[in-house]
Amino acid sequence: MSVESVFPRLEPLLPRVAKPVQYVGGELNATVKDWDATTVRWALMYPDAYEVGLPNQGVMILYEILNEQPDVLAERTYSVWPDLEKLMRAHDVPQFTVDGHRPVGAFDLLGVSFATELGYTNLLTALDLAGVPIHAADRTEDHPVVVAGGHSAFNPEPMADFIDAAVLGDGEEAVLDITAVVRGWKAEGSPGGRDELLTRLAETGSVYIPRFYDVKYGSAGEITHIAPNRDRVPPRVAKRTTMDLDAWPYPKRPLVPLAESVHERMSVEIFRGCTRGCRFCQAGMITRPVRERSIQGIGDMVHNGLEASGFEEVGLLSLSSADHSEIAQITKGLADRYEGTNTGLSLPSTRVDAFNVDLANELSRNGRRSGLTFAPEGGSERIRRVINKMVSEEDLIRTVSAAFANGWRQVKLYFMCGLPTETDDDVLQIAAMAHEVIRAGRKAAGRNDIRCTISIGGFVPKPHTPFQWAAQCDPDTVDDRLRKLRTAVNSDRGLGRNIGMRYHDGKPSLIEGLLSRGDRRVGKVIERVWRDGGRFDGWSEHFKFDRWTAAAAAELEPLGVSLAWFTTRERAEDEILPWDHLDSGLDKEWLWDDWQDALAEQELDDCRWTPCFDCGVCPTMGTAIEIGPTGRKLLPLNPV
Repeated sequence: MSVESVFPRLEPLLPRVAKPVQYVGGELNATVKDWDATTVRWALMYPDAYEVGLPNQGVMILYEILNEQPDVLAERTYSVWPDLEKLMRAHDVPQFTVDGHRPVGAFDLLGVSFATELGYTNLLTALDLAGVPIHAADRTEDHPVVVAGGHSAFNPEPMADFIDAAVLGDGEEAVLDITAVVRGWKAEGSPGGRDELLTRLAETGSVYIPRFYDVKYGSAGEITHIAPNRDRVPPRVAKRTTMDLDAWPYPKRPLVPLAESVHERMSVEIFRGCTRGCRFCQAGMITRPVRERSIQGIGDMVHNGLEASGFEEVGLLSLSSADHSEIAQITKGLADRYEGTNTGLSLPSTRVDAFNVDLANELSRNGRRSGLTFAPEGGSERIRRVINKMVSEEDLIRTVSAAFANGWRQVKLYFMCGLPTETDDDVLQIAAMAHEVIRAGRKAAGRNDIRCTISIGGFVPKPHTPFQWAAQCDPDTVDDRLRKLRTAVNSDRGLGRNIGMRYHDGKPSLIEGLLSRGDRRVGKVIERVWRDGGRFDGWSEHFKFDRWTAAAAAELEPLGVSLAWFTTRERAEDEILPWDHLDSGLDKEWLWDDWQDALAEQELDDCRWTPCFDCGVCPTMGTAIEIGPTGRKLLPLNPV
């Protein structure tokens, strides 16, 4: 049955809301397909505002891959702001896609990409607006299957009551496999209803269905048992790993936003994974092994993407882009190709020990010389050994001095506060480092208009990292250390006036910690916060700490646990963690040993260039590190 657009009902509401353009669709390279000509239909959601969600690479890639299938339709939906939500409820307008403005409740699948846990309440809003029961147990075959992905899906337990399925790891091949299961089930006449469909998905071994697993708890609140509750369901669910990135050159036709978005550029992922071994970094751990895209593959993607989009900046993305084995050839080749045009190149935050002035000069050859960004993460040498961030202060000063001597005028440094074993002194040394950067910059540049910005985030322990056992630092301690740091920065007025300081208070980080390492009992907290008006918790103007603490006290304490139990408590080696049945490929014993090395302030080398450290990923997942040099060159394309 064909599905009608809700736009005739939506359009009269748009003049009454902020930024109405974000709801109208029609972006360059967007796709609208004939509903009746397709068999399997996906709604893809990034649970945040359009300006944040549209540039998301993950959603954009899956959108294009699915729409390339002749019998598959994929459309996008984003979280609506509270002003439009209120009007939609008053005028009976359901959650809609921005492509065909079709009701989300009519689709076969709703795929949700969780980059951060603070988007959980936004999914509940979307489900409720769509007329889909927020609890998975209440849904029938008339409702879409809600599939969670993204980094937060590596512990989907807090959302177990609300999602039907979760996929760990890379999505390119996973969405096609899920589509094939749904296509086959529908072709057979939907035998066994929704339960049979979910069982078939579970049988693949890489789709986690929470309702098919029982969790038991002990008298102290700890998990005592996690096991399947039916046949045909595997005891552990494995992550998906896409190995040959050149075979998946997406997005080929990047979406171009109609409204202002957080990234106004075309992005190319030059490699996936990281083996630097930073112990705080979940992304680096769960995306192993390293898989590089070839220099020719990158050149083709840049050329085709710019042709299709008209963007004037290309972001070369990865977790540590300067670590690509052919980064010098890539940047020089692209700078040669686009010299004299309006096309600029950029790298995200760069490791100090992977940076060099030649690389920076190639990136800025077209005259766009913005500030440089580095992430020492810890202020003291000691804390950097704890987190395995093997960068010395001498390395940093040498690097920024070279940059300032070559014409740069500002640098941004990222740090974290609240790291395991951290003391006040570890944080105060950030001020000393920033002072030294200004001194070195003035000396190297021969001028005083040197700027340094220090940006500080609260540390949140994450699943599948060596710090998954660590106690999270409480917000009062984090805020106190940040106050002391500001005083230390300003203690030398001659230097302090050239140093900017940006930070977030510790309260949102504590709630992120609850949602990051929580189990199924935390779902009651999420639902209570949502019913109490919780929306857009990743936005400081919408986040309310007291609403979360009140909900946690009301829902968790009767169960014998608490907000502190999930956050500021250190875990023991033998504790069953809520995600232990979800296989990221990392060996739990290796993670524990690395946690002990952290406490002993022992560093670990990058296994790309050293013998294997037995983290477990390659043999468990049947994968291997894939790096160059390939010896291939960029195609000799002329600039547009």
